[in-house]
Amino acid sequence: MEEGKRQKQIAGLLNEEMNLIFQRLGLTMIEGGMISISSVKVTPDLLEARFYLSFFQVTDAKKVLGRIDEKHHEIKKELAARVRHQLRSIPVLRFYQDDTLDHVFKMEELFKKIEEDDKAQGRSPKAPEE
Repeated sequence: MEEGKRQKQIAGLLNEEMNLIFQRLGLTMIEGGMISISSVKVTPDLLEARFYLSFFQVTDAKKVLGRIDEKHHEIKKELAARVRHQLRSIPVLRFYQDDTLDHVFKMEELFKKIEEDDKAQGRSPKAPEE
Protein backbone atom coordinates (compact mmCIF):
# COMPACT_ATOMS: atom_id res chain seq x y z
CA MET A 1 0.00 0.00 0.00
CA GLU A 2 1.32 3.41 -0.95
CA GLU A 3 2.01 6.10 1.62
CA GLY A 4 -0.44 8.96 1.79
CA LYS A 5 0.45 12.63 1.51
CA ARG A 6 0.09 13.25 5.26
CA GLN A 7 2.26 10.23 6.08
CA LYS A 8 5.02 11.56 3.82
CA GLN A 9 4.74 15.04 5.35
CA ILE A 10 4.99 13.67 8.90
CA ALA A 11 7.87 11.38 7.92
CA GLY A 12 9.76 14.31 6.39
CA LEU A 13 9.20 16.46 9.46
CA LEU A 14 10.27 13.67 11.82
CA ASN A 15 13.35 12.91 9.72
CA GLU A 16 14.46 16.54 9.74
CA GLU A 17 13.88 17.03 13.46
CA MET A 18 15.38 13.68 14.45
CA ASN A 19 18.57 14.44 12.53
CA LEU A 20 18.95 17.64 14.55
CA ILE A 21 18.25 15.78 17.79
CA PHE A 22 20.79 13.07 16.95
CA GLN A 23 23.41 15.74 16.30
CA ARG A 24 22.64 17.56 19.54
CA LEU A 25 22.74 14.40 21.64
CA GLY A 26 25.94 13.19 19.98
CA LEU A 27 24.31 10.11 18.46
CA THR A 28 25.66 10.66 14.95
CA MET A 29 29.18 9.57 15.91
CA ILE A 30 29.34 6.49 18.14
CA GLU A 31 32.26 4.13 18.65
CA GLY A 32 34.28 5.58 15.79
CA GLY A 33 31.47 5.11 13.28
CA MET A 34 28.77 7.27 11.78
CA ILE A 35 25.03 6.88 12.11
CA SER A 36 22.50 8.51 9.84
CA ILE A 37 18.77 8.23 9.41
CA SER A 38 18.26 6.68 5.99
CA SER A 39 14.45 6.78 6.00
CA VAL A 40 11.38 7.25 8.14
CA LYS A 41 8.13 5.38 7.66
CA VAL A 42 4.94 6.40 9.44
CA THR A 43 1.98 4.06 9.84
CA PRO A 44 -1.31 5.14 8.18
CA ASP A 45 -2.85 5.95 11.59
CA LEU A 46 0.20 8.16 12.41
CA LEU A 47 0.67 6.36 15.72
CA GLU A 48 4.05 4.78 14.98
CA ALA A 49 7.19 6.11 13.30
CA ARG A 50 9.88 3.68 12.15
CA PHE A 51 13.37 5.13 11.81
CA TYR A 52 15.78 3.15 9.66
CA LEU A 53 19.36 3.89 10.68
CA SER A 54 22.35 3.43 8.44
CA PHE A 55 25.63 2.51 10.15
CA PHE A 56 29.03 3.25 8.65
CA GLN A 57 32.11 1.64 10.22
CA VAL A 58 30.20 0.66 13.36
CA THR A 59 31.50 -2.61 14.79
CA ASP A 60 28.43 -3.61 16.83
CA ALA A 61 25.17 -2.22 15.44
CA LYS A 62 23.03 -3.98 18.07
CA LYS A 63 24.99 -2.31 20.86
CA VAL A 64 24.51 1.09 19.23
CA LEU A 65 20.77 0.46 18.81
CA GLY A 66 20.72 -0.41 22.52
CA ARG A 67 22.35 2.93 23.37
CA ILE A 68 19.77 4.73 21.27
CA ASP A 69 16.97 2.82 23.02
CA GLU A 70 18.46 3.87 26.38
CA LYS A 71 18.07 7.51 25.33
CA HIS A 72 14.57 6.87 23.95
CA HIS A 73 12.81 8.93 26.63
CA GLU A 74 15.15 11.90 26.15
CA ILE A 75 14.81 11.70 22.36
CA LYS A 76 11.01 11.56 22.51
CA LYS A 77 10.85 14.44 24.99
CA GLU A 78 12.97 16.67 22.78
CA LEU A 79 11.05 15.65 19.66
CA ALA A 80 7.77 16.51 21.40
CA ALA A 81 9.10 19.96 22.27
CA ARG A 82 10.17 20.57 18.67
CA VAL A 83 6.98 19.43 16.89
CA ARG A 84 4.33 20.31 19.48
CA HIS A 85 2.73 22.86 17.14
CA GLN A 86 2.65 20.55 14.10
CA LEU A 87 1.45 17.27 15.65
CA ARG A 88 -1.34 16.54 18.10
CA SER A 89 0.36 13.47 19.50
CA ILE A 90 3.87 12.11 19.22
CA PRO A 91 4.04 8.71 17.52
CA VAL A 92 5.72 5.72 19.11
CA LEU A 93 9.34 5.78 17.98
CA ARG A 94 10.96 2.57 16.74
CA PHE A 95 14.55 2.29 15.55
CA TYR A 96 15.75 -0.35 13.09
CA GLN A 97 19.00 -1.06 11.30
CA ASP A 98 18.87 -0.32 7.59
CA ASP A 99 21.03 -2.99 5.98
CA THR A 100 20.56 -1.81 2.39
CA LEU A 101 24.19 -0.73 2.11
CA ASP A 102 25.35 -4.15 3.30
CA HIS A 103 23.36 -5.77 0.49
CA VAL A 104 24.80 -3.34 -2.06
CA PHE A 105 28.37 -4.14 -0.97
CA LYS A 106 27.68 -7.89 -1.07
CA MET A 107 26.24 -7.62 -4.58
CA GLU A 108 29.26 -5.62 -5.77
CA GLU A 109 31.59 -8.25 -4.33
CA LEU A 110 29.64 -11.01 -6.08
CA PHE A 111 29.78 -9.20 -9.43
CA LYS A 112 33.54 -8.65 -9.06
CA LYS A 113 34.03 -12.34 -8.21
CA ILE A 114 31.98 -13.42 -11.24
CA GLU A 115 33.99 -11.07 -13.46
CA GLU A 116 37.30 -12.42 -12.08
CA ASP A 117 36.12 -16.02 -12.58
CA ASP A 118 35.16 -15.23 -16.17
CA LYS A 119 38.58 -13.70 -16.85
CA ALA A 120 40.35 -16.67 -15.24
CA GLN A 121 38.43 -19.09 -17.48
CA GLY A 122 39.15 -17.03 -20.58
CA ARG A 123 35.58 -15.88 -21.17
CA SER A 124 34.93 -12.28 -22.10
CA PRO A 125 32.21 -10.44 -20.22
CA LYS A 126 28.93 -10.53 -22.08
CA ALA A 127 27.59 -7.28 -23.41
CA PRO A 128 23.88 -6.68 -22.94
CA GLU A 129 21.85 -7.75 -25.93
CA GLU A 130 19.87 -5.09 -27.72
